[in-house]
This record gives sequence, structure tokens and C-alpha cells, in this order.
Amino acid sequence: MSSLAENSGSTVVAAVIGLGSMGLGMARSMKRAGLDVIGYDITPAAVDRFIADGGRGAATPAGAAKEADIVVSVVVNGAQTEAVLFGPDGVARMMKPGAVFISSATMDPAVARDLAQRVEALGLHYLDAPISGGAAKAAQGALTIMASGSRQAFDTARPGLDAMAGKVYELGDAAGKGAAFKMINQLLAGVHIAAACEAITFAAKQGLDLDKVYEVITASAGNSWMFENRVPHVLAGDYTPLSSIEIFVKDLGIVQDMARSERYPVPLAAAALQMYLAAAGAGMGRDDDSSLARLYAQLSGTELPGSNKDPQSL
Repeated sequence: MSSLAENSGSTVVAAVIGLGSMGLGMARSMKRAGLDVIGYDITPAAVDRFIADGGRGAATPAGAAKEADIVVSVVVNGAQTEAVLFGPDGVARMMKPGAVFISSATMDPAVARDLAQRVEALGLHYLDAPISGGAAKAAQGALTIMASGSRQAFDTARPGLDAMAGKVYELGDAAGKGAAFKMINQLLAGVHIAAACEAITFAAKQGLDLDKVYEVITASAGNSWMFENRVPHVLAGDYTPLSSIEIFVKDLGIVQDMARSERYPVPLAAAALQMYLAAAGAGMGRDDDSSLARLYAQLSGTELPGSNKDPQSL
């Protein structure tokens, strides 16, 4: 099968800003598809890891972006995205006219719209394109991308999108729609994780065999994708962060802000946010989001698998 770059008739150059677990997988997926990929991360070891894979590295975001047709920003939030674009070493004034900036951060739709206007005023394209699927899907080039932007932005970004995603949803012709769809996803994800952790810890409190609980629930109507994905972390007593508590402090906080501005009630999201805040306050903020189970265990005097391995965890 021919690569995307070969199909286009010339090599497409892509820059990836942020080579964490998601960004590295996305960079590798584009390189595997035949794009010439330049990576930047604030951690030099992350850049070195990508260079060892055969990619190219840069010392600054601007240095990565100056050759690029496509710049993919894989950072945490709107503030970091703004810094990538307009900070001291920002990419916006180094990008080639007509290049596209793909923003993959989760942010308030109003922030996405503002950034898009500022980028487009410079003769560039902006694609509001938050992602879902986790590190494994990023490594496979099988992410779900919830994107909105102009037709020109989509067309310019297409080689990168096709390399990184299993599904690309085109959700509108202006920035903000992609961000809004992602926030609906995050509302559900945050609530479902909280519910899964509440349920499995309640099962432990009842003295149930937790492995059997997992087997029964995943075959029953009470199952959810998050129960099926996160409860194994609890069963293993392994809270190595794949997605941290702080992510949902941020994202459910954005949901609260959006809902308040619309005078819209989100009581379930609000309750879940309080649990994430409590877990962060208890020192678990950088741990896996399934650490909510440890918080429930602490509050109820319940023992979970592996709790004796880490006396500070309960």
C-alpha cells in the first residue's frame, strides 16, 4: 500500500508539539504513513525517543513548525495551546502561509473560537480537533477525532488526519464545535469513571469477589466502557497514570463553567467533579483516574486489592 505522502505527489511535513503518550503515538503514526515528522516536547528525553524512532527533533515549537504543512498541538488545555501558538517560541508567526494548525487539546469552545480567529488572521488555517481513544489508539493511528473548521483546514490537514485517526468526524465549518463535542464526551467519561469506582468499592465493602463482580457486570446491563476499562486497574492495585485525576478536575471544571454560562443544570457532573477534587486534595491528582476507588475506600474503611502495597494510598 502506498503512503499518503506518495499519493499526494510530494512529502508532507508535519510538526507535533507535545510528545507525551498521545503525541508520540500520533507522531509515529504520521511517520509510519510516510509523512516527514518533526517533534518537539519540553522534555528533551521525549524528543530523543522520537529521534531514535527515525523522526526529526527540534529545540523549540517554532523550530519544529517552520517547515511544516501541518502543525499538531497535543497539549493539555487552552492556555497551553495559546502558549504553543503565541508564546515566546510560538509557532504562529513561523508557520508557512496556508499551513494548518490542528489543536487536539480539550478546551472551552469559546477559547477554541478565539484562538481560531487569531490564527486565521495570520493567513493560516485552524482545525479544532480534540481526540479520544487513549495512548493505545494513538499508537495504532486509530484515534477518534472530533473536528470542526473550514474546508481548507480539513483539506490541508487530511494527510495527518488519515494517518492518526480511525474515525474523523467533521462537525462543522468553524472552530468550537469540535471542542463542544469533546466536552460532552468528557462529561460522560468523568461521570462513568466515578460511577465505576463507586460501584466496585461498594462491592468490596459487601465482601464480594471483585474478579467475579467484574465478570458479571461486564456481561450485564450495568456495564460501561469505563467500567470495563478502568476496573482492571483497581483489581490489579495499579494506579500508574494512563489518564490522571487532574485531567477530570480540569475537564469537568470546564463543563461546570459552560453549564453555568448557559444556566443549565449538570448535577451528576458536579457530584463527580467533587470526588475528583477530593482525590486530588488527598494527593492522588497525578495518579490514574481510577484512584477514585481509593478515595471511596478511604471514606468507607474498605480494603481494595493491593492496598497493603502502598500505605499512603488509603
